[in-house]
Amino acid sequence: MGRNPHQQQIHARQAARRRAMQALYSWQLTHNHPKDILASFREDEEHANADAEYFREILMGVTTKAAALDALLEPVIGRPLVQLDPIEHALLWVGVWELSERMEVPYRVAINEAVGLAKKYGAEQSHRFINGVLDTLARQLRSAERAAPRRTSG
Repeated sequence: MGRNPHQQQIHARQAARRRAMQALYSWQLTHNHPKDILASFREDEEHANADAEYFREILMGVTTKAAALDALLEPVIGRPLVQLDPIEHALLWVGVWELSERMEVPYRVAINEAVGLAKKYGAEQSHRFINGVLDTLARQLRSAERAAPRRTSG
């Protein structure tokens, strides 16, 4: 039994976020040009599972706006940016980029996706840190959405 198209899109977006985290990790360590990183990730067979366009948007969006995203992060992380673990930094970039640039992505989804990746790839308690930072930023960047009554499905 196959997935419905909506479930496939959700899975492809999740894969794109995971791949973007990996690409941003690589970018921090290698300082390679983002277009070179993009090309190398496109060659990987695992890339077929990801929403390739969304992956590209995250990677190019974050690397283009890294200084502005860091300026949003720095006041709320409670430590100098250089002390961030590269995985945490990559996840925070993905989360804050989605919160600031992709208003169609509900803030809860942006936070939950980053927290889920932190649980899988981050240090033992990094998911709590990621959750706290992104929740604080969501209050700043998505105040109207946070104030709106929560819709229930069903």
